[in-house]
Amino acid sequence: MEAVFTVVPLLMIAFALVGVYAVVNRSRRVSRAWNSGLTAEARCLRTYTTTSGGGDRMVRTTLHHVYEFATRDGRAVRFEETGGPGTILEGDVVTVHYTAENPEHATARRPAPGRLFAESGCVLVFLGGFIAFCVVFLVTAHLVIGEVDKLMP
Repeated sequence: MEAVFTVVPLLMIAFALVGVYAVVNRSRRVSRAWNSGLTAEARCLRTYTTTSGGGDRMVRTTLHHVYEFATRDGRAVRFEETGGPGTILEGDVVTVHYTAENPEHATARRPAPGRLFAESGCVLVFLGGFIAFCVVFLVTAHLVIGEVDKLMP
């Protein structure tokens, strides 16, 4: 029984840490693309949506855009981005920001460092609170189990 109070919180902490890594990695990638100074005109090749949930759960719809552009050295690059504006349709031309080292990590989002910082910060604060709750639960559970073990003959 004690293993459940150890394994479950540790797994939850591990998943939260994966989330922290993903948020920080995404923020750094987008920020690098904005700060690189490299831009190109990209054509939206395709838009589509994916849905998740249903049944007893809330349905979530995510909009995806597939873009293609040519780097300054003439290389064709195709990338997909989620969560873009619904006003961009197939065939539209948009400005993308990219880095010379990783043009496939381009973004069609307009530079908004403050918004990126706020979004990432809010998610990181939430995940940090979640991790702290799991740690407190883990410690409390072990202290309670230790006290119960002392009372049992």
